Amino acid sequence: MAAGSSQGGAAGGSASRRAQEARRQERLLREQWQAARQRAERWEAASEGERRVAAQLLMLAGRGWRLLVDRRWPGTRAANVDMLLIGPGGVFVIDVKNWRAAPETSGGRLRAGGFSRDEHRRKLLAVTKAAEGAVASLGMSPVAVRPLLVFAGQRVDAELGRIRLLGEHEIGPALLSERTRLSAGSVRALADHLARVFPEYEDPAAAPPAPATAARPPAAAADGLFDLGGLREAALDEARRAPIEQWMTFLDPDQLALVRRNWAGPARISGPAGTGKTVVGLHRAAYLAQRTNGRVLYVTFANNLPRVQSTFLKTMAPAVADRIDFRSLHSWARDYLRGRGVPVHLHKEKAETAFSLAWKHVGRNSCLTEIDPLHPYWQEEINYVIKGRGITSFEEYAVLPRRRRRAGLRRPHRQAVWALYEAYEAQRIERAVHDFNDVLSLALAEAAGRTGHSDYTAVVVDEVQDLTLVGVRLLHALVGDSPNGLLLVGDGQQAVYPGGFRLSDAGIDIRGDRGQVLRANYRNSKDIVDTALSVVAEDAFEDLDGLRTPGRRDVDLTYHDGQVQRAVLPTLAAHDAALLAALGALTPQQLADSAVLCSAKRGIEHYQRLLTRAGLRVCPLEQYDGHPVEAVKLGSYRRAKGLEFKRVYLPQHDADLPQGIPAGGVSTETADERGELARSQLFVAMTRARDVLWLGSVRPPREK
Repeated sequence: MAAGSSQGGAAGGSASRRAQEARRQERLLREQWQAARQRAERWEAASEGERRVAAQLLMLAGRGWRLLVDRRWPGTRAANVDMLLIGPGGVFVIDVKNWRAAPETSGGRLRAGGFSRDEHRRKLLAVTKAAEGAVASLGMSPVAVRPLLVFAGQRVDAELGRIRLLGEHEIGPALLSERTRLSAGSVRALADHLARVFPEYEDPAAAPPAPATAARPPAAAADGLFDLGGLREAALDEARRAPIEQWMTFLDPDQLALVRRNWAGPARISGPAGTGKTVVGLHRAAYLAQRTNGRVLYVTFANNLPRVQSTFLKTMAPAVADRIDFRSLHSWARDYLRGRGVPVHLHKEKAETAFSLAWKHVGRNSCLTEIDPLHPYWQEEINYVIKGRGITSFEEYAVLPRRRRRAGLRRPHRQAVWALYEAYEAQRIERAVHDFNDVLSLALAEAAGRTGHSDYTAVVVDEVQDLTLVGVRLLHALVGDSPNGLLLVGDGQQAVYPGGFRLSDAGIDIRGDRGQVLRANYRNSKDIVDTALSVVAEDAFEDLDGLRTPGRRDVDLTYHDGQVQRAVLPTLAAHDAALLAALGALTPQQLADSAVLCSAKRGIEHYQRLLTRAGLRVCPLEQYDGHPVEAVKLGSYRRAKGLEFKRVYLPQHDADLPQGIPAGGVSTETADERGELARSQLFVAMTRARDVLWLGSVRPPREK
């Protein structure tokens, strides 16, 4: 009984303390509300409804928000903006309505009380566009600016295109639930900037106009101490200090211009590594989702990237995240076929067996071994040149330019390749299985006659250089040449798979300003860029537009603090000990921003064991979803594409690069091709690094 009484007393005391805390919080909220009401009542020009809404928003000031009330719309003489709210969740352009009838939305239109109120929707979107232009000068994406229609005396929570409709009581909780995207410093800078761009409103009917000599100066010159460039640099520095996942969402004004551009047909964004192509693609997808009622498909080749990119976009633009599908190409194609009742029997292992048997019976004793006796080269020829380009007859293949394939094939060799291809297809069909190329070909056949009837209003293709020609044709078929329909993002120098194609082969015509090249590198320092370019300096490449480009390209650098660290050790054990020492010296946050990348699966398995035994947390890139995690990322060069890290560690980075004369009867041409591909993959891995690039090598001492 005594013990029970004691426990009951403890429980009662705990409940009493919770009740006291609840009452204290209630008193605090009442005091904040009364203070906010008093401040709101000072705005005599505002209606009672506006004052009640303003009081709700003023209560957010204690949580880092800034409210600008009754501002002049720049570029007009009499129009005003009810409110601009700037806070951790972004910038909100607010129009307050005190209507007797509840708002109704139908067919993208706004009505109330049986009458059209669509002019209010159009005005709010126009003001929002002005606010987007204002924040763009600070390096913020337009997706950070949200238009809100708030209804005093109503209970509403709905969407009208990109406009969110909220009632008087819904707006506070809705804003507090917004994901944090701006720091306190950014909020202050943006609020001060917007206060200049949108000055306080003065009713021209209430007072005579000021004399010409006393006219208000332009917003950009309102304060001689206002340094726009300095604020951009501060925003950039702040992004660099943040976890790498937040840094990936930074945009500069030139990139913002591409995000907001109106293109009359298919467009392409290219540029060297580190110039922010993927970031532009993400913001473009969000921007299009805000301005259309349809869905946007964001597709890439790698399986791991869609998860990461989806997380980044949810951070940048949570309001439209559910209208953008992030998918790998083959995964999307399989679902596309399944949704249309087309059977798919994808089986990688059985397809591999089919090719092995075809090589054994047809290829191994053919003239192909004069060029390369190893079957992987010829399997790549079938996958990337024949099936990857949709070739269906020997006559086509006999005259086909084999882009990015160095080995010259005479007609007998091409006949032998075709015989191998036919033997493989026979073995595959006998087993009733499909390979990855078959999935894309089936999807293309299904989509080819449905152009203009797609589920998507826009398609963004990231790392387009890694797709096959059939894959690009498939995505083009979804939206055709419609305005703003297809955006291709990628760079030919960063291709990590064999073979190649031109966009013209896919029937895609990129004209005039629809082909844009980014040149400013925001990721890598000069040391890291120079080290990476030295690897591919002699490897000129043909880009997707057919232009031949030198390996060493001109890049405008904006970052200068990164460094290259080299560890050259005589044994693998000493090399691995140096890697563990470098990783062990990092803080948990530094480790979270680091990656160990390997050229092949065997290296990944080796360092997975090594790091785990050393007590270091490891996150495989296949499992990384873009959320910060206090673990070093581990994966292949290919899996790291489209990502970046503050610190990149490349153990045994030069082990797979070709050394000397090729062995085993392999021709110089095919050896050169493999070497070029290996260097391209290493270049991609190196350029993932922002602050530190660690290069490990094992070089036994030479015998005297």
